[in-house]
Amino acid sequence: MECAARGSGTPCAPGPPTRRCGNCGAVAYCSLSHQMSHWNDHKDECPRLQQQMRRADALNDFPFSFTVESTLLGGVRCSFLDSIGLHRTGIWRSECCCAPSVMQSNNPGIDGEFGDWSLASTLCPCTEPRSPISTYLSGWKDYYQWRSLPLDSPVAILLHWPLTIYHCFQLSSVQTLTKEVSDKLHIHYLGPDKELHQLAVFGELKALFPGIQLHIELIGPAVPKFRDGEEASLCCYLPCSDESCLCKSYKELYDGGCEGKSSTVTLKLRKGFYHERVRDILKDSCPHLIVAPNAGVAAYASWLPTIELIKEMGIPAVFTDFCEEAAHLAAGCISSVTRSPLRLPIQINPFRQPLVMEDSALYLPCYSNCFIFGM
Repeated sequence: MECAARGSGTPCAPGPPTRRCGNCGAVAYCSLSHQMSHWNDHKDECPRLQQQMRRADALNDFPFSFTVESTLLGGVRCSFLDSIGLHRTGIWRSECCCAPSVMQSNNPGIDGEFGDWSLASTLCPCTEPRSPISTYLSGWKDYYQWRSLPLDSPVAILLHWPLTIYHCFQLSSVQTLTKEVSDKLHIHYLGPDKELHQLAVFGELKALFPGIQLHIELIGPAVPKFRDGEEASLCCYLPCSDESCLCKSYKELYDGGCEGKSSTVTLKLRKGFYHERVRDILKDSCPHLIVAPNAGVAAYASWLPTIELIKEMGIPAVFTDFCEEAAHLAAGCISSVTRSPLRLPIQINPFRQPLVMEDSALYLPCYSNCFIFGM
């Protein structure tokens, strides 16, 4: 947490900011003088932030047995992962705050070294669901019940990526194009970052989109140059750690390819900004839907030409962001380009990651893929 007035004048007092705004409680200051000098900048946003803070309880509400531990601010990520034996472990490494260097030096391919859940079969979705998906999943409780998972399973921490894609599809106008996407669905996924280390969990989309050949283009500057153009088909689910589980035989069966499978997930990586790479991408894949997770639209000017492009393409696009204020600012940026209100208004994502973000500039509850909105 930083002083909200940092860089606006006199240097900040040493130590963390401890004075919070008495109205909204969302911003903090290092001193009374900084709080007073910042009021002209803060007074317009203060009522809005106050309203957002009132929704904190709803944002922190998850059905899991570990909810209290995973939603407390202050070093929760590493301590929580350590408490469940997953700290700096396999595919979970990128969720750890204390090991960014580990992730920078280990950038495996889609079928890379992080080869299983590091969990027992009873705690993860490593095989086909017991029954096909038949009703709309409205949140984590529905998903866990459908997948026969106990509520102490931490897999939602990683599965918020594919479940958010599922939810974006349900909210977008694409779902009305029944005939067009009856067997094939193309999604352009913009700005992947942390999920580049967790791509194996996207195999869960097989269960969420039964009978559909799903092709996802992941485009963004965070894609390493040596992985530009990399492609892989996820024919099976991320396996568990039990050596005797059936998921091991499924993986061996489909290691040679996905031929004959009714549902497959194909991922292709592209380095660069969407508006710079789109011509090459459209030669291979014309999207039904565009998804931009944790986009930070208001924070990066590079989004403006991309939004202009999406407007011209007329493709449904759904964005997510870490907190409501970021979504609010993004909505303003999008509307300034499109000259129209959002097609999909800002709303809480029921499949947001149930592990609080720790590097927020505000006291607002922040979660990966927390709020969802679209154009």
